[in-house]
Amino acid sequence: MPRNVVIVGAGYAGIEAALHLQKKKRKTEDIKITVIDKNSYHTLLTELHEVAGNRIDEDGITVPLRDIFHYTGISLVKDQAVKFDFESNTVFSEEKQYKYDYLVLSFGSEPNYYGIPGMKENCFPLWSFKDAIKVREQIYDCFIKASQEEDLKKRSALLTFVVGGGGFTGVEMIGELGIWVRKLCTQFHIDRDEVRLYLIEALPKILNILKDRNIDAAMKYLTRKLRVNVLLESAITKLERDSVELKDGRSISTCTLIWTAGIKASSLTDKVDLEKTRASRIVVDEYTKTAVKNVYAIGDVSAFTYEGKVLPPLVESAVQTGKNAAVNILADIRNREKTPLQPKLHGVMVSVGSNFAVSEIMGRIFPIWLSIIMKYMVNIHYLFGIGGFELVFKYLGHELLHKRHRLNFLEYHYTFRTLAFWLVPLRLFLGYTWFMEGYNKIAEGWLLKPMLAGLAADSVSSASVTESGDKVFRIVSAHTPGWYAWIADKLVIPNALFFQIMIVLAEIALGLAFVSGTFTFLAALAALALNVNFLLSTGLYETSWWLIPAEIAMLAGAGRAFGLDAHLMPFLMKGWRYIVRRSS
Repeated sequence: MPRNVVIVGAGYAGIEAALHLQKKKRKTEDIKITVIDKNSYHTLLTELHEVAGNRIDEDGITVPLRDIFHYTGISLVKDQAVKFDFESNTVFSEEKQYKYDYLVLSFGSEPNYYGIPGMKENCFPLWSFKDAIKVREQIYDCFIKASQEEDLKKRSALLTFVVGGGGFTGVEMIGELGIWVRKLCTQFHIDRDEVRLYLIEALPKILNILKDRNIDAAMKYLTRKLRVNVLLESAITKLERDSVELKDGRSISTCTLIWTAGIKASSLTDKVDLEKTRASRIVVDEYTKTAVKNVYAIGDVSAFTYEGKVLPPLVESAVQTGKNAAVNILADIRNREKTPLQPKLHGVMVSVGSNFAVSEIMGRIFPIWLSIIMKYMVNIHYLFGIGGFELVFKYLGHELLHKRHRLNFLEYHYTFRTLAFWLVPLRLFLGYTWFMEGYNKIAEGWLLKPMLAGLAADSVSSASVTESGDKVFRIVSAHTPGWYAWIADKLVIPNALFFQIMIVLAEIALGLAFVSGTFTFLAALAALALNVNFLLSTGLYETSWWLIPAEIAMLAGAGRAFGLDAHLMPFLMKGWRYIVRRSS
């Protein structure tokens, strides 16, 4: 009989549990894994602010679940669970039911409004993909309306934006907004002085789990660089459609309050008869197991206690609880001892726009530039784990090349998009040139006899004729660096015929690659390397200098227009995904 493992929720924790189960189960074990989620995509929740603040396109923070689970054998079901029966081991949706032997609850969290009057009805929460789009559209809509509004009071409310909550999400959101409003003010001919940005925090500090040095750096950047009004110890007591009331009696007129101040476990936990904490998180033991022996709770829905503290709702927590649940389900199936979870949280990173970040990793504070890089690296590591190079390239494309916020002159130009079609004539001519270089060398006898030589005392030309009438190519000249001359004398010239054959084959291969548009990016890098080699030895011919800028142009995906790369690269990406999933 097969063992059915049903995972409800395809967030960070659910995906990790499913993939780890699939990877570690034995071929002899009949284990069926089913993942149920109401969406067809996985959302990178840590990047929501980038869409809400219009830094990147919305598809930059979603990953189709079919791509994650392709070739794994994991069954993916788009459905919404509404009821759980632990007696009959059944999960119910409105129309279907799903039997299980092991159940993993990983349906995540939702905003916590703490009973503040009017908050749920009037705020713009930021906790889902759809939330991020709504926030972005609300901000843009306010600028449109403000540009047409003649009533100064209404115009001021439209141009006042409040973020409630000075935690990671709130700081990142106000940071993105602080940058975006510059472009919006230019676009709608609005004076930046008319726009007011507020970050409201009930505690005495923003980012209160970070060290004071990082808090001070973030505060300085927000207040001085982005002109954000940070209000500390200012709990929100009421929210109306056009105003925010604070506990000290102040009122801020605004049409937009973005709520990031807290989360609780999904309301779906109300359907589960298990012990919960105040934040509706399900109490679990050291094995991430609930009070029901075959039911596990992971991620934000899990109240896992370690060293007297409940794990915070972080991505690392989700991934580690998901993996531990998978490990212990397999242990139970194999009648082995379970493994207690020992969490290892390495640190946190907070980006304030694309050019500023603070981080604390393994207890160390990193500089701004390294914090920015580390956040990219963490996302790359995660995306590679769930989808390979395909997701990594997509992520880097959105973050580095297709940003909507262009902050400086250089960035504007290196991210400007153009059609690869216009590179086709140059690519074909470049390929023809390289092919003919190799062909001509064959005609000169490069495959038949050694023709590479060192520097002659009376020769300044790269090509010369010996007393016997043989033509030689001198790869050492007066301008050749000493280290390169040593390599040429000791390695290349004694094995001249071998290196001649390699050069000829390389030039012909580059020609064919450029003409056919096959691995164009790699071919361009190889061609540039050959050009550097020629520069160090004989130097480029006067008519060959154009090769270098042409090869640089090929790095821009020139093979994807009327080239095999248009079909080859997607095929290889899918092939890589297949190999990785099948090998596991």
